Amino acid sequence: MRLIRNILIGLVALVAVLAVVGMLLPRQVVVERDIVIDAPPEDVFAHVNSLQAFAEWSPWGDYDPDMVVTYSGPETGVGNVMEWTSEHPNVGNGRQEITHVVENERVMTALDFGDMGTADAWWQLAPDGDGTRVVWGLDADMGGGPVGRWFGLMMDRWVGADYERGLARLQETVES
Repeated sequence: MRLIRNILIGLVALVAVLAVVGMLLPRQVVVERDIVIDAPPEDVFAHVNSLQAFAEWSPWGDYDPDMVVTYSGPETGVGNVMEWTSEHPNVGNGRQEITHVVENERVMTALDFGDMGTADAWWQLAPDGDGTRVVWGLDADMGGGPVGRWFGLMMDRWVGADYERGLARLQETVES
């Protein structure tokens, strides 16, 4: 009986420590990846200022070729909206809308993953020698609870790998 009591006390203590440490982890998570593309900013801009064009090089289309995507609003710029549904756990359901544009420099979007939360994403373009440095970023609020904050520790690895794949595909698309 004493052994069971000690195991239960140990489990409660472990859960308490994980919860307290989780609350000390950052609430905001930022993920960024970059690449230099051998093309001027205006050539790259056309591929990030349209969510229809984004779908051509997006890394998530490979996960689920049966993903259903719909578009609304203008075909480029502020108000361009993409909504998707997918049964694949790496894709899920969501909505992305272009919210701010600085021509040939920056495109910002708002992401809504339903129950999974919201985030802001962006593409920043800057001349780099004869090419363009493209930074793809994400800023997500992991919530007030410890579980979301623990998941935040893995966001860079999860999202970063997809961003690297997507940027390589963008580079291939623009340079070809």
